[in-house]
Amino acid sequence: ADLSLASRAFYRALRIFVTGFFRLWLRLEVHGRDNVPEEGGFVLAPGGHRSILDTPIVAIATPRMLRYMGAEKYFDAAGLGWFLRSVGGFPVERHATDREAVRRSEEILIQGDPLVVFPESTRFEGPIVQPIKDGAAFLACRAGVPLVPIGIGGAERALPKGAKFLRPTRTTLVIGEPIWPPSRGEGERVKRSQVRAMSEELHETLQILFDEAQIKAGA
Repeated sequence: ADLSLASRAFYRALRIFVTGFFRLWLRLEVHGRDNVPEEGGFVLAPGGHRSILDTPIVAIATPRMLRYMGAEKYFDAAGLGWFLRSVGGFPVERHATDREAVRRSEEILIQGDPLVVFPESTRFEGPIVQPIKDGAAFLACRAGVPLVPIGIGGAERALPKGAKFLRPTRTTLVIGEPIWPPSRGEGERVKRSQVRAMSEELHETLQILFDEAQIKAGA
């Protein structure tokens, strides 16, 4: 799960280019950057997942290298696989159990890298943050790291589903305060009730941040 120095250098260079492009073309603004931890692992949980732009856009939230989970088939092609690994992706076998995905994700968080998990799990449309999966909260509880909620505004307008061209419209990221999991003793199992409570708090927070981001983006 660890990355080479070359991969991290490539990510930094690509992020500088992407940041400059988004700031010019999408007039991208980031609010609440101070809420992103400067060290240690955390789960970055974006709400209002409305566009394929969301994945590169959230990388603007922090200069730290973000990690993303992807299906193993995309990593098999030499060129594509190298690129995906270089931008923070790591493969999970398509037929692997959820346990394997959790193990890899937990390993990344414990070694101190941030991990991106979209709690809605897929793209939707409209102003309501859809019911979220418990995966983000479960990983935060397992690894003992915070959830960092983030609302994305304007991305759906810039590149809606089915669109082929990127429209030059304002986009905004609003980053909320970290949500910490309850402390637990060594060897103590993560309680389902605690994960559920953390997910509910995350869902409510994401709706507030998504609304704020949409307003700031003029969407």
